[in-house]
Amino acid sequence: MKTTALTDLHIALGAKMVPFAGYNMPVQYTGINDEHDTVRKGVGVFDVSHMGEFILKGEKAVELVQKISSNDASKLYDGKIQYACIPNETGGIIDDFLVYKIDTNTYFLVVNASNIQKDWDWISKHNTYGVEMKNISDNTSLFAVQGPKAAEALQSLTDINLGEMEYYTFKKGVFAGVDNVLVSATGYTGAGGFEIYVENKDAKKVWEAIFESGAPFGIKPIGLGARDTLRLEMGFCLYGNDIDDTTSPLEAGLGWVTKFTKDFVNADALKRQKEEGVTRKLVGFEMVERGIPRHGYEIVDANDLVIGRVTSGTQSPTLQKSIGLGYVKKEYSKEGTDIFIKIRDKKVKATINKPPFIK
Repeated sequence: MKTTALTDLHIALGAKMVPFAGYNMPVQYTGINDEHDTVRKGVGVFDVSHMGEFILKGEKAVELVQKISSNDASKLYDGKIQYACIPNETGGIIDDFLVYKIDTNTYFLVVNASNIQKDWDWISKHNTYGVEMKNISDNTSLFAVQGPKAAEALQSLTDINLGEMEYYTFKKGVFAGVDNVLVSATGYTGAGGFEIYVENKDAKKVWEAIFESGAPFGIKPIGLGARDTLRLEMGFCLYGNDIDDTTSPLEAGLGWVTKFTKDFVNADALKRQKEEGVTRKLVGFEMVERGIPRHGYEIVDANDLVIGRVTSGTQSPTLQKSIGLGYVKKEYSKEGTDIFIKIRDKKVKATINKPPFIK
């Protein structure tokens, strides 16, 4: 199993460690509900250094990005970030990722930990443009400082005006006394906040500075368990659960990052799918009766006919009820439609509800 630069620190903090995407990662410290609440109402820090980072550099870097990305990178300006998919050739998704435009010839890509090698091989295969590629994943640490108090908690560490940063923009500067830190107004919690990219050699110094600066705001370390409940309350997809090599971006509700204003891998087939319409859709649902939906559970109609499958589910700490995502036949995807989740062979009632679950 791989480790991050701060694995020993998390163990010393009493974190429960689990294998995740090939890494030994903290799943919780004080408990998922407590950590979830900390991020929704205050500020917490996730060590998500298992994520992958690539740098693409060269005069045709944007052409390579355009080829592999479903979104339109020509809309980016220096300091702007874009969410996108990497489509495969059979209608599915290789990964979902972020594209950062550093400058005209330089792009920074952030990919999921479980897909680092797969993505690297795929992008390399399509690099017929002579673009210089660098995989800096093993040398980069990433801390997601999330919650409504994140800007206040971090501001003393940098001259970058955090309160004025727009969502999905980034700046580079001095942070916690370290040069050339990338500070990004992003995160996967829906609670606001920032993601801080630093070299491994500076990771401990930056982590400790964040906790010192954030102490008056009740800052806490947060594990991957709460990251999952937080993203699910927002209806954000998790690769490997809600999207994968067999799910199309249009089925997954990611048409908004699938732009047919330019050519990309499998664009023609996806365009045809858009024109003809999908046969299944990823939907959100709330449980009406008691029961927690889990990945892989069958979704059935009132007559017990299988109409889909759960991809993610949990008990929402904010709503105090069970929520989930899953693919259903298109005719069952309308908001307010009653569906049933098969939990231990019992039909448990749920209702289609468009995410985010917390408004």
